[in-house]
Amino acid sequence: MEMAETEDIILRQQRDLLKRLIWLRNQVECEGAIRFKKWESWIYREEFIESGKNLANYLALRKHDLRVLQRELSPLGLSSLGRLESKVLPSLDAVIASLARISQSPKSEKYPHPAKENIQLGKKLLKKRSTEIFGKSSSQTRIMVTLSGETADQPKFIENLVARGMNVARINCAHDDRETWKSMIHYVREASANTGSSCRIMMDLAGPKARITGVVFPQNQKRVFRGNMIRLSDNPGAGNESQISITVSIPQIFSKLVEGQEVWIDDGKIGAQVEELADGSCTLKVFHASPKGTKLSDSKGINFPGIDVGSALSDADLANIHFVAENADMIGYSFIQKAADLDMLEAELSNVAIDTSLLPIVAKIETELAVQNLPEIIVRAAGRRPLAIMIARGDLAVEIGYERLAEIQEEIMWLAEAAHIPVIWATQVLERLVKKGIRSRAEITDAAMSVRAECVMLNKGAYVLDAIEILRDLYKRMHQHQEKKSPQLRALRSWTTE
Repeated sequence: MEMAETEDIILRQQRDLLKRLIWLRNQVECEGAIRFKKWESWIYREEFIESGKNLANYLALRKHDLRVLQRELSPLGLSSLGRLESKVLPSLDAVIASLARISQSPKSEKYPHPAKENIQLGKKLLKKRSTEIFGKSSSQTRIMVTLSGETADQPKFIENLVARGMNVARINCAHDDRETWKSMIHYVREASANTGSSCRIMMDLAGPKARITGVVFPQNQKRVFRGNMIRLSDNPGAGNESQISITVSIPQIFSKLVEGQEVWIDDGKIGAQVEELADGSCTLKVFHASPKGTKLSDSKGINFPGIDVGSALSDADLANIHFVAENADMIGYSFIQKAADLDMLEAELSNVAIDTSLLPIVAKIETELAVQNLPEIIVRAAGRRPLAIMIARGDLAVEIGYERLAEIQEEIMWLAEAAHIPVIWATQVLERLVKKGIRSRAEITDAAMSVRAECVMLNKGAYVLDAIEILRDLYKRMHQHQEKKSPQLRALRSWTTE
């Protein structure tokens, strides 16, 4: 075959690829516009309009399987489309403009390269919003620490947390009381002033989280084993001497259960199945627990995957919301499941004495329904006020299955980046180190992955100060290699003695 003929075939193939790419771009723009039109009435903040459009375009794009296009673009040295979350149409336009020139298309002038400002807008918005919500920091990834009630009497410890690098202090309103919270808030503010380091406060509304309110073991038993029978009820006196008896915080759950329903306790440490139902109680058979038995105590969470446990705002939340809005820098909204849940919170915030219009919400994604409704949750929330997304991996793993967690946490991060919304990577980060002072290779790897989020959450524990130092050192090095999904190609020195 003559060289000229070969070149002609290659050009025809490239122009065919160009044609398919232009078709995709036009489909994305059209479908994205239709989706955004449905959202438009939800958006009151002008600064979220471009983000909402980009999110709509991203959802339109990801309806298509792009793998063939990726494989064809890569040998041409063009974008594989794998890192366009924050800039969907500008990225497609950039690839089209380059491909039009490579293929010597006679219409190449119709496809100009997008302005640099359009390419960088999403990244700038995400950075700006991260600073607005989490405060200024020398690191791209902030560190959030959950405070225990004991810290209400430990001002020096709180100051050490801030000095070591805590950027956000989390107060879980499922525990303690207002006097304890007031003391914690006072010492965080004081520590921030003393150290000159920014430290914001997030107060977590408890939500309809089911928790154990009482546990009674049979005589001489202290742990839960596989095969054990558990009586779950709203009556502390229920059960018999041969069963473990548990009471729960939301007794209305029993009317929603069915035989065969799985029930998970303490972030999945114990798994059981409904064997028998009765008025105000049910019997569970344990199928998952440690071979040596699993400890169980009051206040542990209990999950009923697939079951709507009730209103996103509990009675306790309604009682606390004014205090939280007046004292916190951001509100953690637990167990949000659908966009309409945001209307309930907005209605309550509208009754607070002070102006809360700029008070950020942290939407905690911890159920399968929340994952399914995430685009609408993002738009409904961010269309009104600053928003961050927390990937609450403990409850989420139990709700969707541990096997799906790695996949779903990535998808949540992609969707949030498309909306230019910061993400909090939460639950069991460096857990063994925080609790026991023991490093784990797997946990260090997990922590390194969290560098792609704008904030990471550490739990309370005796060694949390050590964990903060390790995270700060890890992020300092990892940010030279990774920014969101984009590898950063700094010079490597691991294989040279020069």
